Amino acid sequence: MTDPVAGRERAALEAVLMVLDEPASAADLAAGLNLTLAAVEELLLDLQRDYDGYTVKAPDLETGSNGPKHDVASSPRGFELRNVAGGWRIYSRAEFADVVGAFVLEGQTARLTQAALETLAVIAYRQPVSRARVSAIRGVNVDSVVRTLTQRGLIEDGGTDPESGAVLYRTTSYFLERMGIGSVAELPQLSPHLPGLEGIEEFYDAGRM
Repeated sequence: MTDPVAGRERAALEAVLMVLDEPASAADLAAGLNLTLAAVEELLLDLQRDYDGYTVKAPDLETGSNGPKHDVASSPRGFELRNVAGGWRIYSRAEFADVVGAFVLEGQTARLTQAALETLAVIAYRQPVSRARVSAIRGVNVDSVVRTLTQRGLIEDGGTDPESGAVLYRTTSYFLERMGIGSVAELPQLSPHLPGLEGIEEFYDAGRM
């Protein structure tokens, strides 16, 4: 018979995993759920196997016409529980990457306008940077575009300019995730692709706002 307390703890852990936007360690999960580390580690492995299709316990599946069945497995879920770099998080399965990618690209991430992409590029390469400076670089007002990029989770408040007090913007970890890079240092260098603009940084620094 299933222990109702253990079942509730398992369900509580699963509920937390479903809302994580970044990996969490077993220790952090244990602290947040007020459980022992050993208990959480066991539950994580149990959920991982369940999502992979190895822990079906339904009576009608476990018992067949020739007696009890063992190691009964269902089909894997469309998602999986991974332990990456010491943190646990639920991800869609790699085998469905093309399907998920196509769906996402048909959604809001494909709706960024050319203006939004250009503004995002300026912020990525010049961060932390104020809206006024981005506007000066692009030659147009970028207030609405900056709001859109903030709502999409691609940029965030990066502090204030010590001289003007203006809000400075920087890219987020979600931006890095979408770009498939570990840091902004991995962004491609622009000068090799833009001959004659080797002094672009000095030009903009001279007119810094």
